[in-house]
Amino acid sequence: MANTSLLKLEGDPLITAASRRLDMPRRDFLQFCATLAATLGLPQGADAAVAEAVAGKKRPSVIWLHFQECTGCSESMLRAEHPTLERLILDVISLDYHETLFAAAGHQAEQARKTAMAANRGAYVLVVEGAIPTRDGGIYCKVGGQTAIELTRECAADAAAIIAIGSCASWGGMPSTDPNPTGSSGVAAVLGKPVVTIPGCPPNPYNFLSTVVHFLTFGSLPPVDDLGRPRFAYSRLIHENCERRAHFDAGRFAIEFGDEGHRRGYCLYKLGCKGPETYANCPTVLFGDAGAGTWPVGCGCPCIGCTEQGVGFAKPIHMLAKVRNIEPPQQYPRIVEDKGVGATLGSAALLAAVAGAAAGGAAMIARNLGLSHKAEEAERARLAREKEELRDGQ
Repeated sequence: MANTSLLKLEGDPLITAASRRLDMPRRDFLQFCATLAATLGLPQGADAAVAEAVAGKKRPSVIWLHFQECTGCSESMLRAEHPTLERLILDVISLDYHETLFAAAGHQAEQARKTAMAANRGAYVLVVEGAIPTRDGGIYCKVGGQTAIELTRECAADAAAIIAIGSCASWGGMPSTDPNPTGSSGVAAVLGKPVVTIPGCPPNPYNFLSTVVHFLTFGSLPPVDDLGRPRFAYSRLIHENCERRAHFDAGRFAIEFGDEGHRRGYCLYKLGCKGPETYANCPTVLFGDAGAGTWPVGCGCPCIGCTEQGVGFAKPIHMLAKVRNIEPPQQYPRIVEDKGVGATLGSAALLAAVAGAAAGGAAMIARNLGLSHKAEEAERARLAREKEELRDGQ
């Protein structure tokens, strides 16, 4: 097809056939492809390439291994709705081995894996879910008589691409926390080479889907950072796109769960939110296809930093995050003041920052971070009293 415009594909018979297979209206299918291209940060015209690949190319064979994990990554996939899981499996990828979703068991399941690997040698995608125990030769996790180490190395030998899904597979996750009795480790450490990692507990299923579609479209995995994470999903701090970010910059924090600040949607930084040091696209992609606010911070729970090694499952939930960036976010939300209330110190600091008074704005932010919401109110009352006393003395 080789079109550069998505609109030109609307009447293409392959697109019509693909939309029918996916049980989606033709325009919804094209919109889905455009959304994937935008999520991946691809240039103009790439949405047409994505649509052509999904509609016309052979579905990539996927071998999905399970080790030390809770199956949460697979469970998050079960809740994907655009497309639904059965359409993803049957029409976008060919899931040839997955212990949780397999009807086969025992020798039949292992034979299916070996058959798929032989038939797609050098072309299949290996997905690993769960940490890999390395202590005592890896005896703490075996599948089909093979240790997780042996099975991973065998399947990785002829794979065209390797994806570690979830924090456990990416860097060890929860099983690797101290004292780590089984020597749990990530896939890259076991294989001794870089792999694409999609951390999260669980990760967003669309980050995995977008990664696979990029491979299907261009024959390669998307660009990654120095930790192997796709840049389209892990290049920005959660803090930058959080809907509570404006309250952080204005110095408005929830101090206790259920207090007035918490009920009014104030920043959760002082409740231990790790958003300022965690890279992920949670606030923009959300979870569960249930609409706005469907992610931890949006629901009033501090981010625990599950995508970051050394933060998630390592730092206590109550510990304050290391603020990596105190500059205004890329898209600055407006702070709505209470009716009848004039400009506050927080809004003045915001105005100064937006206007370019970086030094004054940074100083105000630093000052606000050192004060609780209640202490700030007390400070304002004291200044007002001093001003009133000064007028009385005159």
